[in-house]
Amino acid sequence: LGKLLGIDHGIKRIGLAVCDASWMIARELTIINRKSKKEDFEKIKHIAQEQRVVGVIVGLPMNLGAPDEYSQADTVKLWVERFSATTDLPMMLWDEQLSSEEATELAIMKKRKIGEPIDDLAARVILQRYIDDFREGFATSVLDQGQ
Repeated sequence: LGKLLGIDHGIKRIGLAVCDASWMIARELTIINRKSKKEDFEKIKHIAQEQRVVGVIVGLPMNLGAPDEYSQADTVKLWVERFSATTDLPMMLWDEQLSSEEATELAIMKKRKIGEPIDDLAARVILQRYIDDFREGFATSVLDQGQ
């Protein structure tokens, strides 16, 4: 299948995770401190190339506000639209609900210091959920996106 990159998009940081080529296990990779869209996109594309990634899963926050309000989900969708214009990698948005809580538990298990960024762990959680759902038949392949 090929490795996938998981992204937890944040205002200050972008968390990255990667899974193995058989889509079994996701692991945290790194955290990018946001600079500009151009620099962020270049850095992500460089990491994707380095990791030999074939697709990207981006965490999508669920919009719990009023339907006509601009939300974090809208921000992420716009960011993905702009990022996908700079790369041929197929991308899919995936529900990131409660990923921060799960990432916090992972951080405690990994003995990370309190207050240390966990964006990479959140990306790992999002990616693991996607590959688990894919293996269970609840998700389509990101590789089929745009075809």
